[in-house]
Amino acid sequence: MRALWLLAFLTASAHAQTQTPFTADDLAKLVDLTEPTFSPDGRTIAYTATAANLTEDASQSDLWLVDYASGKRTRLTNTPKKDESRPQWMPDGKSIAFLSDRGGEEAKTQVWSMPASGGEAKRLTKFGDDISDFVLSPDGKRIAFIARDPERPFGAKEPKNPLPIVTERYQLREDGVGYLTTRRAHLYVLDIATGKTELLTPGAHDEQLPAWSPDGKLLAYVTKRGVDPDRHLNYDIYVVEPKAGAKERQLTTFTGSDLDPYWETRPTWSPDSTRIAYLRSGEDKWIYYTPWQLAIVDVATGTESIPAPIDRCFTKPRWSSDGKSVYALIEQPLVTHLSRIDLADGKVTPLTTGPRFDYDLDVSRDGRIVVLGGGDLHPYDIAAVEPTGLRTLADHNAFLEKRRLAPVEELHFRNGDVELEGLLIKPIGYVEGRRYPTIVRLHGGPVYQFSHEFMPDWQAYAAQGFAVVALNPRGGSGRGFDFAKAIYADWGNVDASDVLAGVDHVVALGIADPDRLGIGGWSYGAILTNAVIARDQRFKAAISGAGASNMYGMFGHDQYIREYTLELGTPWDNREVYDRASFPFLHSDRITTPTLFQCGEADANVPCLGAEQMYQALRSRDVPTQLVVYPGESHGLTVPSYLRDRMMRNLGWYARYLKGTDLKGGE
Repeated sequence: MRALWLLAFLTASAHAQTQTPFTADDLAKLVDLTEPTFSPDGRTIAYTATAANLTEDASQSDLWLVDYASGKRTRLTNTPKKDESRPQWMPDGKSIAFLSDRGGEEAKTQVWSMPASGGEAKRLTKFGDDISDFVLSPDGKRIAFIARDPERPFGAKEPKNPLPIVTERYQLREDGVGYLTTRRAHLYVLDIATGKTELLTPGAHDEQLPAWSPDGKLLAYVTKRGVDPDRHLNYDIYVVEPKAGAKERQLTTFTGSDLDPYWETRPTWSPDSTRIAYLRSGEDKWIYYTPWQLAIVDVATGTESIPAPIDRCFTKPRWSSDGKSVYALIEQPLVTHLSRIDLADGKVTPLTTGPRFDYDLDVSRDGRIVVLGGGDLHPYDIAAVEPTGLRTLADHNAFLEKRRLAPVEELHFRNGDVELEGLLIKPIGYVEGRRYPTIVRLHGGPVYQFSHEFMPDWQAYAAQGFAVVALNPRGGSGRGFDFAKAIYADWGNVDASDVLAGVDHVVALGIADPDRLGIGGWSYGAILTNAVIARDQRFKAAISGAGASNMYGMFGHDQYIREYTLELGTPWDNREVYDRASFPFLHSDRITTPTLFQCGEADANVPCLGAEQMYQALRSRDVPTQLVVYPGESHGLTVPSYLRDRMMRNLGWYARYLKGTDLKGGE
């Protein structure tokens, strides 16, 4: 027995010695898997894999197939300068439809199809603008799709200079879209055989998330209506017969959001076409703070119900083949698990367990289940959910086995009478009893949480000798409504206090060096970073990415005019609230922490104005600072060279101010 133990120990030690640290260059090797979908016979799963194309300096998405029984993978598309996504099987299982921007000069994103066995792709739509979403009819003869009103016919040459942008919209911008005008996103139906396209939903409103009933008789979709849909969040599900001139019918009537598109979840029809599963948020006042619940609506009567009313967030519902239960992802503290919800009694049964984050799923007609998820030390993969556990089917990140990764530990601490959580990543080569330069990471949202999910930047920091502390202060998700709404109209107050309590905790553990503390985050993580360093001078370095602190300046400039008004009111009527939300800018004279500000040039979510104002405030006082703007990028960076640049700059900034050194080994 001792010999076997010694052999195992020596084998593990040898393996560790052959592993290399995770570096910024590894960011470009990561492959992101999305959109698993079963073939009609349940034997094959199609999915999208997105990876860096370093030659083009762009992310590239291709379609893959994996056999359910054997796990054998097949690459279906390989278009280095184009993307394919949203795979959907034709009813006979012999071909797959998908979205792609392939084509000639008129390369708008259109619906294409190709044999599942490989071969040439055929374009199915010729619409004058990009198609953002689509669904096939159950008989495979028609396509329902979402697209904005086209400016010109398909294939028409674009003018040398764009037309002037004119808008009268209350919400004037949207990230990834730009300025919003009278051009709206509507639901269309194409007859594949004739090529005839019909508009189903004209009007001054937008439609999203189409879903075809299994019997082919109705299309469900999500829309906001009223005098000015821009002014509220009251999304509802509508249904309409798939033919021009058909009268649409409002299905849900809750005076809040029924299936906000933010949650990336479409209406899900029951197998017998009588019910729809969807997600219900709270009333408009609470915006995103209310946990979104699994709801069921009867299509014939409009009767709505909440089968499992628990104070947690649900996503991605899928019906069981017998219609008696719904599978969904349910968020809990630090994890998100796939569960089954029995509709008769509301019983919730977890199907995945442990420290993992599940992101998507699919269920075949014969009851097979696959889940897309990952954990602390591995990005998302696709796994079969079986009685004996998970069986991996598609994993595109096996190279990580050759990397020495830092384990992730849970933190549990208190701020007064409030129990809080976080995650701790000790540096590679950690020695018990030694204190380390420590980076505190703050999540975005704010209604989000750090979970047991692979975070490549944390591994890059740990490889360079930093401890990483990822904290989940009040305002985040995973802990219910009261926990989330604690920061309602009061950003950077109790959540900043929670962050400082977490810092005190890791210092008391003897891990964090109190004289070498850094902090940083992206989006709301940057907003909170600014708030913390304006209240406390203990941090020697900060990185604030895509953040803002002068909410007077952001009002009417970013995409959240509606949300500002709902939560904060208007600046002219609520000066005290806006002063409180703008504390880091109005009191930037209190900031002494050297701070690196970053933003995406085309970001309409949190525009560069927010970073620019804080940079200018610190620069005017000669606090060490720097502003980095990533050209053409929206809220989430996608260009591989920019992702590497950001990682390198972050490492360099923390190394300079927490270690007093430059990066080692060219890192």
